[in-house]
Amino acid sequence: MTSTTSSASSTLPPPPPQWVIDLNTPTSSKPKSNSFPDPPGYTAAASSNKKSSAKDKAPAAARKQPSTEEMDTLKLKKAWEVALAPAKQLPMNAIGMYMTGNSLQIFSIFMVFTLFKTPLTAIVNIQQQFQRYETDGTKEKMLGLKIVYVLVNLAMVALGLYKVNAMGLLPNTRSDWLAWESERTPLERAFPVWEM
Repeated sequence: MTSTTSSASSTLPPPPPQWVIDLNTPTSSKPKSNSFPDPPGYTAAASSNKKSSAKDKAPAAARKQPSTEEMDTLKLKKAWEVALAPAKQLPMNAIGMYMTGNSLQIFSIFMVFTLFKTPLTAIVNIQQQFQRYETDGTKEKMLGLKIVYVLVNLAMVALGLYKVNAMGLLPNTRSDWLAWESERTPLERAFPVWEM
């Protein structure tokens, strides 16, 4: 009889570890551990009172609406950030141009394509960029911002033109194979020795 009870107890699986039991039990409010004391001046009742009083005061202290002049000033600041944002990309693009080199590769061609496409698209869509910042009070100042925006984007196009020239793709020199110049007449003619 003892052999049957020992065989039955050996077939039972061992109990799971404590961490499995902790994961499977639903979370309940655990009592505060006494290993860490409260900081000086902390009481649980005072903190709950502060939270409830802050919630009560929040609706009472409503934020004052800004005046139209303040809103115009804020919109002009944001419009200046939009106008100068392409200038922040100039150093990154210049470093990228330097790193891709002047040979014809897929990376350098893609870089040149981006240097032309991005600023030209931005110039075409200039009205949509500044439309949300334009009010009756900021209309006169927006013209200057748009001019700065166009100039910064044209600087990006100039960077692209420089890269195209460095790659040798810009036809700025006269070349015989393109037939852009007349045939050159030599100053001296060399004759082989046996013709003399």
